[in-house]
Amino acid sequence: MSTNKTTATTVNVDDFIAAVADPRRREEATVLRALMERVSGEPATMWGPTMVGFGSMHYTSASGREGDWFVVGFSPRKPALSLYGLWSEYAPEQYPLVQQLGPHTTGKGCLYVKRLSDVDLDVLEKMVEQAVSTTP
Repeated sequence: MSTNKTTATTVNVDDFIAAVADPRRREEATVLRALMERVSGEPATMWGPTMVGFGSMHYTSASGREGDWFVVGFSPRKPALSLYGLWSEYAPEQYPLVQQLGPHTTGKGCLYVKRLSDVDLDVLEKMVEQAVSTTP
């Protein structure tokens, strides 16, 4: 069985955020980090080269694959902010707040937001609270 390629690293999160080229994305990453750290109660940790995660959980997928992953997190990518742990297409009914968030798109396991200023940060905070409180 293969191992998860994305794991927690010792890369400094401050250095990663400071190196984000786009000033708006850098500011959005700073805001997201503060929000997710405060709500999760967990420090920011780099997972792989581009994801900032909070907390850790062990999972076993339906196929039997096991690994460790962060509870919530984000990546300040050029086309959009990727938000992790707040959505799954496999159980959309578990995420009622997503309809109140504001403009976004979804993938299999994440939300994409083009501008953080376009979404309701109070709703985003509630989504992070929900994700943290329901993660085993």
